[in-house]
Amino acid sequence: MDFKVIVCRDYDHMSETASALALAEIGRRRRARGECVLGLATGSTPVGLYKHLAKAANRGDFDAARVSSFNLDEYVGLPGDDPQQRVLHPESYSFYMVQELFGLLSVKFRRTLLPAGTLIDQAKMLSELEEFPGDWRLAGEDKGKAVIIKPDCSSKYLSWIRRGILGGYAAAIEAAGGIDLQVIGVGGRGHVGFHESGIPFDAGRTLLVRLDKNTIENAVADGHFPSVEESPRYAVSMGAELVFRARTVLLVANGPRKTAPISESLLKEPGCACPISHGRVSARKGTRVIYVLDQAAAAGILPEREKLRRGGIEIEDISSGSAAVKVAELKFFTDPVTRRWA
Repeated sequence: MDFKVIVCRDYDHMSETASALALAEIGRRRRARGECVLGLATGSTPVGLYKHLAKAANRGDFDAARVSSFNLDEYVGLPGDDPQQRVLHPESYSFYMVQELFGLLSVKFRRTLLPAGTLIDQAKMLSELEEFPGDWRLAGEDKGKAVIIKPDCSSKYLSWIRRGILGGYAAAIEAAGGIDLQVIGVGGRGHVGFHESGIPFDAGRTLLVRLDKNTIENAVADGHFPSVEESPRYAVSMGAELVFRARTVLLVANGPRKTAPISESLLKEPGCACPISHGRVSARKGTRVIYVLDQAAAAGILPEREKLRRGGIEIEDISSGSAAVKVAELKFFTDPVTRRWA
């Protein structure tokens, strides 16, 4: 099982270390097949990593024109009268990616794709869900639920969402040859993207998720939306099963709010209560999983280092090392003779 954990000093050290690993992986995949497909996440955690990647691309460390990307998720129901207004809303994940990565690149990625949640008219979708209750069901053990639309549904609009929005995104990833390097963060309850706690792993490769009330209210309380009425109630997201199909998954996490989900994902049996725990299942099947954590996020697992080692998970603590990070210095990812990326 190829599952490694690197413990860094703080957020900046974590971001620099993660970027060094990402750059090495981009180079390795480019050498292997001429291009690299990235999976990207939003949120505050990967911002530092993205700034390092943009600077590296602009220095010429890699050819951004040979890179494609797929994002984890996007809201359904952003304010706006049409898809263009919704995709340009400052809280859309499309806007985030332009602001935090795409817009920083001197040479743009060859292709950038996000789930087309902004194409869905939330009012129309809610009307169809109400009119055709036999076309769908909810799946999930907690407040956030996946909306499972039946293959033979009567509603043309729901059928389009199932086939065009959800199935189309998964098909586009498959047509690209799959994701080489997937960057993810982790939510406070172990969710990845909008695959929320309790949604089954087999709910679908791409999910239509009904957000729980607390998620909606928190978005308002955090200042992202002015009212509950204007806050999105749904989202489109890669499911955990699709996320961890990537050849390499790079998880970044910092701060004490991430201590519990990181510990649960590594110390308890994998299960949908903690979606990122699916990484351990996928690592046994050949996915390379790397956690890059600051000391606070790693606080719950450091005392359990031996237990994790017996389970096939190695921890490398570089928190007292130099701020300048090179892949060759990370012993778990280099050949001891050639000192090259393994």
